[in-house]
Amino acid sequence: MAGKLFVVGTPIGNLGDFSPRAVETLSSCDFIAAEDTRVTIKLLNHFGIKKPMISYYEHNKAGRGNKIIERILNGETCALVSDAGMPIISDPGEDLTRLCYENNIEVCAVPGPSALITALAISGMSAGRFTFEGFLTTAKQNRKKHLEELINEKRTMIFYEAPHKLPATLKDMAEYFGDRKIALVKELTKIHENVEHTTLFEASKKYSEVSPKGEFVLIVEGKSEEPEEEITLEA
Repeated sequence: MAGKLFVVGTPIGNLGDFSPRAVETLSSCDFIAAEDTRVTIKLLNHFGIKKPMISYYEHNKAGRGNKIIERILNGETCALVSDAGMPIISDPGEDLTRLCYENNIEVCAVPGPSALITALAISGMSAGRFTFEGFLTTAKQNRKKHLEELINEKRTMIFYEAPHKLPATLKDMAEYFGDRKIALVKELTKIHENVEHTTLFEASKKYSEVSPKGEFVLIVEGKSEEPEEEITLEA
């Protein structure tokens, strides 16, 4: 009988956010597929969990995925974890779940923290409708195409960004989107958690002069509705 794949959410900063069910799942599974075993071992040590791990990340997912599937088909249960947050979201785990469904393997969710939802919840920005855009690529043509496609996006837009790439990203966003509102959310659930409300022009100017620190979630205002032109009978 085949085993199962458990998709397990991990803390995005504060270890106190790791759920009892997640601890139980990692403690009882046969092995853990981790984005970075060096990061996951700290989590396991904190909760006194001892389980064999196998690395599963962007550059080895093609070969490693089939090995994981083979073990599950032989009856083992696997817990998939990322370095932080829910696997699959901006994470190579998407390919593993697809392989599971292709092989009729059950996939179970053990929900946990998500940086994009957590950031949106405390951003003060419109949350009724939103789109998650992940990380902008550094490849110029693809980056240009991505931003051009979003110019007329009316929903709130959510991006991830690393500190060393933030100045260039804010500059490009200001160029393509204009001076819209933005909330820069950083270091979620950590000691220096902070939400900065500003505009794209002001943020671009500030971070061209100040070196940003911490991992950022950017919440950008969608395009405003164009006011309808008033029709009159006057010539």
